[in-house]
Amino acid sequence: MISDQDQIFMNLAIEQARLAAAQGEVPVGAILVHNEQVIGRGFNQPISLHDPSAHAEMMAIREAAKSLENYRIPESTLYVTLEPCAMCCGVMLHARVKRVVFGAADPKTGMAGSVNDLFAIKQINHQTEVKGGVLADECGELLREFFRQRRL
Repeated sequence: MISDQDQIFMNLAIEQARLAAAQGEVPVGAILVHNEQVIGRGFNQPISLHDPSAHAEMMAIREAAKSLENYRIPESTLYVTLEPCAMCCGVMLHARVKRVVFGAADPKTGMAGSVNDLFAIKQINHQTEVKGGVLADECGELLREFFRQRRL
């Protein structure tokens, strides 16, 4: 069952994904929440910023860390429209993000359960909760439509 809060914040992440699509980027969006307040927003920008690390999650975490003046963001939840890759999972672990909620699974690079699960490694000194499949159909449709248009 999806909580109302998870639905509200995932819808905000979907809005961010639409911003990415409007710029010709793969439509992935992210929102970082602390105490029920949005503290970071981001969408994919690796093409426009010429930066392979400019994933939606990275952008949201960077914004939040800068505003908090702290590289650690405990007790936060990151909402992202696509299952995170290894790089983004690593940053979430280092930032001490408490919880990750993602929409669509990524069978090619997803590291929160699809290809592997970096969050399940017990030797890592921080454990992050993961919930996948929140508004997965909506999130997946954004990606399918984007790539359908690119093939035309």
